[in-house]
Amino acid sequence: MPGQVHKHHRISRILAEEIRAGVHADGSKLPGEHTLRERFGVSRTTVRQALNELGEQGLIATHAGIGSFVTFDGTPLDNRLGWTQALADQGTELTTEVLRFETVTDQLLAAALGLAATGFIALDRVRRLPDGRGISLERSRVPAVGALAGLAERGLEDGSLHKALVAAGRIADSGEARISVSGIDEADAATLRRSPGEAFLHQSQVFRAADGSVVEQVTSLLDPSRFQLHVRTTGRGGHA
Repeated sequence: MPGQVHKHHRISRILAEEIRAGVHADGSKLPGEHTLRERFGVSRTTVRQALNELGEQGLIATHAGIGSFVTFDGTPLDNRLGWTQALADQGTELTTEVLRFETVTDQLLAAALGLAATGFIALDRVRRLPDGRGISLERSRVPAVGALAGLAERGLEDGSLHKALVAAGRIADSGEARISVSGIDEADAATLRRSPGEAFLHQSQVFRAADGSVVEQVTSLLDPSRFQLHVRTTGRGGHA
């Protein structure tokens, strides 16, 4: 609806101006959804659309259950708009190499996620420093359903999986993550051009839409000298 679209654009513009003006200090949590709804007199959906727009601009990163955090001058780990650009803005030049982009069948993953359909869009990427060493290896799996069924054949717009998901109406509303630290095996070490056994962060995430359906499953290997995990919790509330 035009009215609603106008409202969420107006709200995101106001919040963006406040972020850039320093009203919300770097790393501080934005007001919760309830507060924003009361402030602007809009629905929860409109607030979430505004927050999603701020996320697309790289101004915030939303964390399920723990609120939204300003990231204008930072590089949050879950900035799904692109770590390459975020790090480049800090003076780090990276190249992104696509290792795999195809439709696959994975019965074990489907069973683990509680899905009846076993088809997934598989996107594997490694991000490298100028010397060729990899600092991250990401394996994304997206259920190949609806508008996403032929994504591998159509290709990505600007190389962004996030944009493809948003265009298909698949917006993450919540997520779970498991994180550990262990040595990388020989195969991953060869891909990353690192030494076998070198310690990396191992992260497994599942993102779900508001209706509980799976949007994306991602496993990542992250160089701990480049990536750190920062968790801020609130007593109660936050952006769900």
